[in-house]
Amino acid sequence: MSVATVPFGPAVASRSPGADFRLLLPAVSAWAVTAALLRLEPGYAALVLTAAGVAALAAVLLLTRPGGLRRRGASATLAAVLLTGAAAAIATPLHTAALHRGPVPELARASAAAGPRAPGEPAPVVEVELTVAGDPKVHTSRGGTVGGQALLTVDAVADRVTPLPDGRSTRTRTPVTVMARGAEGEPWQRLLPSQRLAVEAEVRPAGEGHDTESAALLVVHGAPRQLAPPSLPQRIAGRLREGLRTATDGLPADARGLLPGLVVGDTSRLPDDLDDAFRATDLVHLVAVSGANLAIVLGALLGAPGQAGTPERRGLAAVLGLSLRTGALLGTALTLAFVTVCRPEPSVLRAAGTGLIGMLALATGRPRKAVPALAGAVLVLVLLDPFLARSFGFLLSVLATAGLLVLGPHWAEALRARRWPHHLAGAFAAAAAAQALCAPVTVVLSGHISLVGIPCNLLAELAVAPTTLLGFGVLALQPLLPALARLLAEPAGLPADWLALVARRGAEVPGGQLAWPGGWFGTATVALAVLAACWAAPLLLPRRREPGSPVPVPARRSWARALVTAALMMVLLAVLLRPPQLIRIATGWPPPGWRLVMCDIGQGDMLALATGEPDSAVVIDAGPDPNAADRCLRDLGVTTVPLLLLTHFHADHVEGVPGVLRGRRVGAVEGTTLDDPPGEAVRVTGWAAGAGLPLLRAGRGERRSVGAELAWDVVWPVPGAAAEAPGPNNASVALMVSLTGGLRMALLGDLEPQAQSALLGRLGKVDVVKVAHHGSAHQDWDLAGAMRPRLALVSCGEGNPYGHPSPKTVDHLRALGATVLRTDREGDIAVTGDSPATLGAAVHPQPAHAARHSSGNARPGGAGGTGGADGHGPAPHAHPERTPGAPRAPPT
Repeated sequence: MSVATVPFGPAVASRSPGADFRLLLPAVSAWAVTAALLRLEPGYAALVLTAAGVAALAAVLLLTRPGGLRRRGASATLAAVLLTGAAAAIATPLHTAALHRGPVPELARASAAAGPRAPGEPAPVVEVELTVAGDPKVHTSRGGTVGGQALLTVDAVADRVTPLPDGRSTRTRTPVTVMARGAEGEPWQRLLPSQRLAVEAEVRPAGEGHDTESAALLVVHGAPRQLAPPSLPQRIAGRLREGLRTATDGLPADARGLLPGLVVGDTSRLPDDLDDAFRATDLVHLVAVSGANLAIVLGALLGAPGQAGTPERRGLAAVLGLSLRTGALLGTALTLAFVTVCRPEPSVLRAAGTGLIGMLALATGRPRKAVPALAGAVLVLVLLDPFLARSFGFLLSVLATAGLLVLGPHWAEALRARRWPHHLAGAFAAAAAAQALCAPVTVVLSGHISLVGIPCNLLAELAVAPTTLLGFGVLALQPLLPALARLLAEPAGLPADWLALVARRGAEVPGGQLAWPGGWFGTATVALAVLAACWAAPLLLPRRREPGSPVPVPARRSWARALVTAALMMVLLAVLLRPPQLIRIATGWPPPGWRLVMCDIGQGDMLALATGEPDSAVVIDAGPDPNAADRCLRDLGVTTVPLLLLTHFHADHVEGVPGVLRGRRVGAVEGTTLDDPPGEAVRVTGWAAGAGLPLLRAGRGERRSVGAELAWDVVWPVPGAAAEAPGPNNASVALMVSLTGGLRMALLGDLEPQAQSALLGRLGKVDVVKVAHHGSAHQDWDLAGAMRPRLALVSCGEGNPYGHPSPKTVDHLRALGATVLRTDREGDIAVTGDSPATLGAAVHPQPAHAARHSSGNARPGGAGGTGGADGHGPAPHAHPERTPGAPRAPPT
C-alpha cells in the first residue's frame, strides 16, 4: 500500500461529495489502452495508429455536432475518452519502438534462437556504450547452494553497440538491463544516473522475469570504463544520499537502515528480517518513498492541504511572508529536487504530478480539486511514460490516493458520528480506505492479506512525520555542518526505532498474515470481502442520536449488536493469536501421536521431532524463511526446542533460524564441522550468540536423547570427510533416529552420492527416510536398496527452479515399495506411531496445495498413498482454507 499526497491549491476539497470526476474516464481510458498495447508486437503498429486516427476523428465529430446541453455534456465526455485513448495509442508504439528495433534486440533474439551453449563454448561479446538510467540494485541469493552470492542489476540506455571482433559500431537508443555477478558488481555499486560508460557484455533476452522496459539483458564481462561523469544535479543528489548514510552510521542497525529508506528510498542497509517485517505488516510503502514524504515536506513549506491558498495558511512560506506565487515556485522547485534526490519511482512520479498541478493552481489562483488533479496527473504521466501503466507501484499509489480522497472523508465523518475521537477517526478512515482499495492488488503480489496492516499503519503514523522532517534536516545539513547533522540524526533515529518495533511486533502476530490465492480469483474474492466488510461495518457500530432525532434503537437490538460485535472481535483475536489448542480443534493439526513433522517451508529443509512433551520438539534445520519456520512450529504448539540442529550452512537450511528462536526457549544450537558457505556460517553464529547460545559441532559417534522416547545417533560427517566427499552438501549432519517402539528414521540432509555410499552398511533397514538433497537425481541407489524404506519424505518448494524432486528419484523409491510424500504437493507432513506396526502419516496442505488433495490419509508401504504425481511443475493456486490433518492410517 502506498500512502499518498494531496495536491496543494486554494480550493482543495476537504470532503469527497463535491469531488469532480469528469477527468476520471479519460484517465482510465488512456491507462487501459496503454496497458493493452505495451506488449503488442511491432507489426501491429500501423493498425493501432489507424484506429487512433479513427477515434480522434470520431471525437471531433462528437464535439462539432449540434445538440442540447445535456446531450452535449455526454458527447464531450465520450469525445474526451476517445481523444485520450487515441493519444495513448499513438504514444505507446513510439515509446516501445526501441524495444524491437536495432542491433540490441536483434542480438537478444539471436541469443534466444541459439539456445544453451555447450560447456566451454565462449559467448558472443559486444562492446556497448551506455548511459546509466537508475541506481544499481544489489540482490543477494538466500536459497539453494548459492546462498549469499551477490547479483547487481542496473537500468541503462545503450547508445552505441560494437560487435566484437568485427568492430562495426551502430548508434542506437535502446533501454537495457545490465547485470553483474559476484565481484564484477563492485565497480558498479557507486554509479549514478546520467553517467556514461563503455563495457564488454554478453547480450541475452530480457526474459519474462524482467520489466517490459528492457529490450535485453547485458551480462557484463569485466569492469566498466567511464566515458562521461554524471550530470551536476545527479552528482549533488548522489552526495546528499551518501551524506545521509554517513550521518546515520552511528545509529543502531534498524535506524541506520530505516532512516535513509524513509527519506530517500535508500534501502541498501535495511536488515533482511526488518524488510520482511515491513512487507508482512503492509508498511513497506514507508521505505519506498511514497507520496506521503512529499506531502509532509510540502506541508512544512506551504501549510496543510486545503489551506495553502487561504488566509489561514501556515507553514514556512506564511511565516516568511511569501506570496502565493513565490510559495508555488518554491514548492515546484522542491518537488523537482525531491524527484531527483529520491529517484523517479512510480509513486514519486504520481505524487510529483499531483503536486505540480496543485502548484499551478496555487500560482494562478484558479480553484482545483484533489480528484481532478489526481486524474490529470495519471493521464499526463501515462502518456509521457507508458510503462507506468503496467507498474504495480504506480497502481498502488493511485489506488491509495483515491481511497484517501474519495472514501476517507466519508468514513471519517461516519466514525465521528459514532463518537470516535476526531483525529483517531480521520487516521483510521484514511488507513482503512487506502487498505481497502489496495488489498485486491497486494494479494496478487504477496499471496496474503495482512490482518494487522491497519493497526500497524495507525501506530506507524505517529512516527512518519517526525522521522521524515528530521531525516530531511539531516540530509540538508550534512554537506554544510556534518557534526550538527550527526547530532540531529540521533533524535531522528528514535521514531525510526519505533517504526521498526511496530513492524517486528506486528509480523510476530501468529495470524497476522492470512494466506490467500493469487490471480484474478484472489483479486475478485478480496474485492467481494472488502465490499461485504464495508456493508456490515455500519450495522455493528451504533450511531449517536442527535437531540430531536427519532426514538432510539430498542435496547434488545442494541444488546444483539453488542453481542455480535463481541463475537466477531473474539473470532478476530482467535485468528490473530492462533492459540495451538484452538488451532488443533479447528484444523485437526497436528495429529495425535505425531513423532516427526516435515514442514512445508518452501525450497529448503525443516523437520521437528517430538520429544514426548506437548510443547517441545527437537528441530532439524530451519528452512529459508523465518516466518515459515515460525508458522510451522506455532501450528505444532512448540514453545521449547531442546536442540536446534543445522545439518549444514546452506541458506535454504539456516535462513529461518530467527523464526525458530522467536519467542521460544532453545537449549542449544548445533551445526556441522565445515563453515561453508562462510557468510551463512557467520550469520548463524551471530544469531546463536544473540540468543545467548553457543554453536556446537556434531560428528559421527555422537549419541543424544531427549526424554525416554527419542534418541538419535550422528552417523555423518566423519573426520576427513572433506577429502573423501568434498563440498558443503557432503558435510551435512546425517542422523539415525530411533523411537522406543522400534521405529527407525534416517535423516540424510543434503548428502551427495559420495557421502551416501560411505554410509552403506552403517544404517541397515529403516522405516522412514528423509530423502537427501530434496529428492535430486544424485542418489546412491545401493544405499537406498539397503535401507528399503516404507515411507520416503521429500522437502522441496513448489515450482522450484532445480526440478526437485527428480521424477527418476520418485520412481526408484516407489519401485522399492516406498510411499513418497513431498511438501510441494502435500504441505506439512507428519509421521505418526512409534513402531513399524503403527506407522502412519498425515498431511496438512497449505493453501496453495489444498485443491490438489482433498484427503489427508496416507498408507505407507502400499498403493493409494498421497504421494504426488511424477512431475515437478508448480501447483495451481487453490482455496485459502486449510484441509484438516488426517487421522493415523491403519497398521500395515
